[in-house]
Amino acid sequence: MIEAYAFLAMFLVQILAMSALLPVWFIRFVRRQATRYPVERFAQMYPGVDLDAGRERFLIQYRAVNIGIVVIGFSLLVWFFSYLQRPDWSDGPVEGLVAAYFGVQALPICVLAVLGFRFKRQVLKHSEPEARRKATLQRRGLFDFVSPFLVFLAVLSYFLFVAFTLYIGQQPFPGFAGALINIGIVTLVYALEAACVYMILYGKKINPIETHADSVRMMGLSVKACVYACIACVAFLSLNFTLVLLDLQRWEPFALSAFLVLCALLSLMGMTAPPRHPGADDLGSNGRLTPRTPDLPA
Repeated sequence: MIEAYAFLAMFLVQILAMSALLPVWFIRFVRRQATRYPVERFAQMYPGVDLDAGRERFLIQYRAVNIGIVVIGFSLLVWFFSYLQRPDWSDGPVEGLVAAYFGVQALPICVLAVLGFRFKRQVLKHSEPEARRKATLQRRGLFDFVSPFLVFLAVLSYFLFVAFTLYIGQQPFPGFAGALINIGIVTLVYALEAACVYMILYGKKINPIETHADSVRMMGLSVKACVYACIACVAFLSLNFTLVLLDLQRWEPFALSAFLVLCALLSLMGMTAPPRHPGADDLGSNGRLTPRTPDLPA
């Protein structure tokens, strides 16, 4: 029964991390970011609208939605506690409900991300042409934000997973989807994360009122999160396969919930990191001071 109690404890952590801790940090992040943008630009775009009151009203609704999700989570926790007391409980339904609940937990953030993207496009549309034509001529690469060792670890993890999956494919266990399918899924994850990194590094800046220092800081956090996500995905799948090979399938719900909590912690990176100090943006990837590049017309 130790695996059942371990899962219940981890699922409780998942509820609190995703639907209590994350919203608190997100609300603080929104309020902190609101003080960094020029009020005049918002006043021009939305004349006669009290943006502070609107933001607070929206955050109250966001908090209420997450409180409802917490209630759903504790209801699931009670059901899990009752179900896991049965000697014939199966890990399949538990994992399905855990994954579905994580989707519900992530839904508010996904909706906010879409709304934020649309808002930034609207800001860009209403921004002055002179402001949009300003560009900072400073090209940055992957190793300006993540260490070569971390990238090497992500690549090594991929090839180790491929070798491990091919080994399992020689004598597959029941329920194993096949080596090629699992390798294809992980390859797709890596490809999507690589595309995200490319867009972050070389894509067009969509928020013209964001300072260059803030933009660089968010780029670094986003790139690191993508690399960590690749490593975490491979580690989780490898752990799942190992549990099955060792006949420890009942530990899979615990592993899944722990993986989802890790995803929540990765998403907190951009909200908990301290703001960059003035002049910090002048440091190159080797820690040396680089000449400041002035804003020039594009």
